[in-house]
Amino acid sequence: MEGLPRRLAVARGDEPADLVVRGGRVLSVFTKEWLEVDVAVVDGFVAGLGEYEGRETVDASGKHVVPGLIDAHMHIESVKLMVDELARLILPLGTTAIVADPHEIANVLGVDGVHWLLDASAGLQLDVFFMAPSCVPASPFESPRRPLGPGDLEGLMRRRRVVGLAEMMNFPGVVAGDPGELEKLALDGAQHVDGHAPGLVGKPLQAYASSGIRSDHEALTVEEGRERLRAGMWLLVREASMARNLLDLLPLVAEYGTGRIAFCTDDRDPDDIVDDGHVNGMVRKAVAAGVAPEDALVMASLNSALWHGLRRHGAIAPGYQADLLLLPDLVSFRPELVLKSGRPIEDGPPVEIPDWVRQSVRIAPVAPEDFAVRVDGSVRAIGLVEDQVVTESLVRDAHDPDLATIAVVERHLATGRIGLGFLAGSGLERGALASTVAHDAHNLVVVGRSDRDLAFAVERLAEIGGGIVAVENLRVLAECPLPIAGLLSDARLDDVIAQSRACNEAAHELGWTGATPFLTLAFLGLSVIPSLKITDRGLVDVDRFELVPLQA
Repeated sequence: MEGLPRRLAVARGDEPADLVVRGGRVLSVFTKEWLEVDVAVVDGFVAGLGEYEGRETVDASGKHVVPGLIDAHMHIESVKLMVDELARLILPLGTTAIVADPHEIANVLGVDGVHWLLDASAGLQLDVFFMAPSCVPASPFESPRRPLGPGDLEGLMRRRRVVGLAEMMNFPGVVAGDPGELEKLALDGAQHVDGHAPGLVGKPLQAYASSGIRSDHEALTVEEGRERLRAGMWLLVREASMARNLLDLLPLVAEYGTGRIAFCTDDRDPDDIVDDGHVNGMVRKAVAAGVAPEDALVMASLNSALWHGLRRHGAIAPGYQADLLLLPDLVSFRPELVLKSGRPIEDGPPVEIPDWVRQSVRIAPVAPEDFAVRVDGSVRAIGLVEDQVVTESLVRDAHDPDLATIAVVERHLATGRIGLGFLAGSGLERGALASTVAHDAHNLVVVGRSDRDLAFAVERLAEIGGGIVAVENLRVLAECPLPIAGLLSDARLDDVIAQSRACNEAAHELGWTGATPFLTLAFLGLSVIPSLKITDRGLVDVDRFELVPLQA
């Protein structure tokens, strides 16, 4: 309230604004009208809309002026960039605020890692809000460095910019009334909680919503989305690098309007953002598919703010933060100018990275024989589903030439524990791919055709402190070091994008046939997304929520 008297004076027209944006067509997200008004900005907030004078003027003639875009749910770690470099990437694309679930770094560095990431993002122009990671580990079949308990969560939810409890991934536990999961939902600060319920429909979904969980970003079909909306849940429509659900769910906008529907990116590769955009790319695709530009922009701004209770974000209106995009057209949705709190975006100082967040890859020595799967007859195999994080549970002959070996190596406490299995449908013909980004416990996942290359790839990641790597014949083809918790790079944006792109290209050269090979690989260890996954403890039948043997 400190600057309120001056803002009121500017709004009344008694004093000049700091900045006036003049001549543009301004979107009212509340009425979905384009208003031919000036936008008066003072102390980083909108003072009023109308005819105003200011000390500075931005000429927006011929432009569309819209609010900054808000990502309703994303994982910073998936972009592989430290928060300052992430800001350099997405602010020019019009994303001025994100709501992040830091359960990736929490699995590796515990609650201290989350507190550090909160502190590291405090001085950025990009507004970074957090949700407290609810499921570390995501299930009893995963092995993080250490679990987060109720005390850890309560401490996080007392922090500024922590707006609630992050996605409740153990949806079978919630539905079954598991006391540990219900205890988390009863914590002070957990009145606002995100959901995660892939494939859940019918009475189990009713039970999930009855717990007070009011959003989900895992709906894949119109039918699933419709059920969530009817249950009073917010539908967070996801367009990730791997799980692309936007076009499948857009019919719900025509059916019900934009109420309780918001956009999110969840998990994106940095090179995918460069090529395809961020939230603005979702707006572009939605409009190209027939959604009105006003509706798409509402789902990308106001609705994200409404769901998360960000009272000063998501609109160009009196008293709202002056996050403004000047768009030359309503086709590309690429901003010509981004004003963050009324100021042009600029690079800030680099974030300081302490030594203790590095060197998190601790593995027992490995040898090629550790990856030799000696079975005959019928075996269970993880079957890839194109452009989705769900998988199939297949039964194949152990010597089927389509099968590649997949392994998860425990990398936090050097226990030597390795889960072994088979992957179908990858197209991989030779070599090996490995990553320390493996949702959600982030143990080391590796897939390959040669036991020697599998072991070599694992050893290489331990040597560089984590990251992603493609190898063939005991030779590194491409790698992207991620020394911060084995999840984030300490390099500049351009270098990380080049490294990430090179790794994906090398994977395709080895025969990988799908998109985003390393993000695909990262989700094969996530034991709360159907149907068959693998952790360091073995194969997980997610539908039955139990470990199962490799032999079928």
